Amino acid sequence: MLLKVADDDWGYRRAGANWVARGRGEGPNSPVVHDPATTAALLKKLSPLRPALAMMLGSGFQHALGRFQPAREMAYGQLPGFPTVGVTGHAGKLLFGHFDSIPALVLKGRAHYYEGHEMDRLAFPVRVLAELGVRTLLLTNAAGAVNRDFHPGDFMVVEDHINLMGTNPLRGPGSAGLLRFVDLTQVYDPALVKLAKKAANAARLRWHAGVYLAVAGPNYKTPAEIRAFRRLGADAVGMSTVPEAIVARQCGLAVAAVSCITNMAGGDPDSDTLVHQDVLAMGEKKKDQAAAFLEAFAKLYAGK
Repeated sequence: MLLKVADDDWGYRRAGANWVARGRGEGPNSPVVHDPATTAALLKKLSPLRPALAMMLGSGFQHALGRFQPAREMAYGQLPGFPTVGVTGHAGKLLFGHFDSIPALVLKGRAHYYEGHEMDRLAFPVRVLAELGVRTLLLTNAAGAVNRDFHPGDFMVVEDHINLMGTNPLRGPGSAGLLRFVDLTQVYDPALVKLAKKAANAARLRWHAGVYLAVAGPNYKTPAEIRAFRRLGADAVGMSTVPEAIVARQCGLAVAAVSCITNMAGGDPDSDTLVHQDVLAMGEKKKDQAAAFLEAFAKLYAGK
């Protein structure tokens, strides 16, 4: 049975609770410093599960949990430090549960840089996952095809990325006990990349392997920009994933990522405009395949 958590299920109400050392802060650009350990402690009270695997679901994967059995869920707004999520198609919920008998933690939706959040705030949930004991993070997203061999409805296992977001989540004061200069030579763990490819085959996806390029957004890219990205070596473009991947590596998590190719970047010859509703529609169309992939990834990860 899925249990949803109300504010006072934590043992106190939100108003007046001393959640962090210097207050909570609600705005997207809040200067308040939140403690990931504090939020992790709240989550430990919520569920006895201690999954080693977590998944962050982006656009194109919001309806891909048909094979996941949730046990507990809570909205991001209940979790101190978690950024608000305002993009259509992102639920903004954290769920504990299982794929078959395999425990997993799912972040359903993410906040984006273009919503006005600071980079370190975007990646705060990843720091909480690390405090919870998560060791592996699967990131998912919707992306536009830069590679002409890709088509809407395909999937891409991410082997590397290019960060053109104009900033970095590690900018600012360093985190005590963590590397400041993080090596991203293998930001996407080679063993997990192989596992993701096996899961894609098991789910019978039409998939490719490639390079994900991240931009700040929120506008879609011009044809000239897409030509430039193609020359840089990008295969797909999106507006997320990279901040979480960088912070996950700083925290010692192994990272994998997969994209649902929802449109041709820079315009489709058969369409006059690019709209977000088309991205969501393709995700809905591919939800069963995406669900099969997530389950296959969890089972392979657990050695089943």
